[in-house]
Amino acid sequence: MISQWRLRAAFAARLSEMYGREVPAYTTLVDVSREVNEDVLRARGADAERLGSIGRVTAERHGAIRVGTPAELAQVARIFGALGMHPVGFYDLREAAASAVPVVSTAFRPVDGEELARNPFRVFTSLLTPADPRFFDPGLRARLETFLAGRELFPPELLTLADRAEAERGLPDQDAERFLELAVSAFELSAEPIDRGWYQTLERVSAVAADIGGVRSTHINHLTPRVLDIDELYRRMTERGIEMIDTIQGPPAWRGPDVLLRQTSFRALAEPRALRLPDGTVTQGALRVRFGEVEARGIALTREGRSLYDSQLGRIDDRLARDPGARRSEVARAVWEKHMPATERELAERKLAYFTYEVVDDRPRDGSRPPGDLAALVIGGWLRATPIVYEDFLPRSAAGIFQSNLSGEGSRDNAREGIAYDAAWMSGAVGREVLDPFTLYEQQQNRSLDRVTRELGPR
Repeated sequence: MISQWRLRAAFAARLSEMYGREVPAYTTLVDVSREVNEDVLRARGADAERLGSIGRVTAERHGAIRVGTPAELAQVARIFGALGMHPVGFYDLREAAASAVPVVSTAFRPVDGEELARNPFRVFTSLLTPADPRFFDPGLRARLETFLAGRELFPPELLTLADRAEAERGLPDQDAERFLELAVSAFELSAEPIDRGWYQTLERVSAVAADIGGVRSTHINHLTPRVLDIDELYRRMTERGIEMIDTIQGPPAWRGPDVLLRQTSFRALAEPRALRLPDGTVTQGALRVRFGEVEARGIALTREGRSLYDSQLGRIDDRLARDPGARRSEVARAVWEKHMPATERELAERKLAYFTYEVVDDRPRDGSRPPGDLAALVIGGWLRATPIVYEDFLPRSAAGIFQSNLSGEGSRDNAREGIAYDAAWMSGAVGREVLDPFTLYEQQQNRSLDRVTRELGPR
């Protein structure tokens, strides 16, 4: 039997190889990421691996796909369920973007700590919202829903194998190979001609809508390696002549601990695509929808920490509104250094971030008994605190990446009231519970505290 985590690792590796063939600049991105990671490891030693071993960081990827209907999303969930991946988090990119991005999203990933350590592959999965009248009038909505209902993204054989892999927690060699072959091919860029008129109709609403509903297949929209110094990667990619988007999304570079997630990408490239004209003839054209993203991951924040993070974004926006000529990176750094804790210890003591705790076995014995306070246990050298890596996404950052790679703003009628979606709705659409990331981090932290309590004994 090929276990689920090995299926997941093989799928991620094959997907990366396939995407590198389709988008050669992605291979450059991976190569530069590896170079930067090796240099950071040489310069910083063990500190470079505080948020994950270099083996994990180098192998780590997240992908992004887009689907059109709840039925398609439920099928995606079955495929990723075969790989031991669960839907985690709800992201409303409609509200996070200034331009037209009519999607809501979740992310499929492993949730168990050991599974994440073995292979932390994630797939950010966006679902089109044809029912939102701010983007689609009744006539276009009807046409779009009819089009989406008439396509098949995933062959029945793939779904059958996926269900079996999830039920049996793996597949025999031959079936595993067939599953991987079908799964990877389902996310390849199709050579089937695209109806240019229909695609352009949707593109006037949103380039994202056209990428989802203007074609009869799905594909990897981007694939993302992880890097230990995203600012250095941005510089090196630019030096190689690859056009990057204008900013690094997420928290700023500063002297304190890295939190949550920083992301950037090279700009979407013009890719040759076959286009069908109204008279039925096929011509060669080009579309800009896919790009190469890279990420640097930090410490997972608690709800209180996330509230503080969001308030910092508001402060940055306010300052930039008062001084439009200021550089966002400099404003953000100044805000961070004034309001954010400058050490991991302060993050932990103020309960702003999640950590796991373990007993320090080699602490010198001085006859004292361990104190009853968690902070005192860490300060006194009884416990070691290790930050929990943020495994999820930020809606504003994701929308910022999407927006930076759109060919136009699209159209959005804010005079109309949008349709409300939330995690409960997404759970119904996907056919399984969408897990809350805060709960997952808290459970991981609490399990470590339970172990510590047993090892130290009553105090």
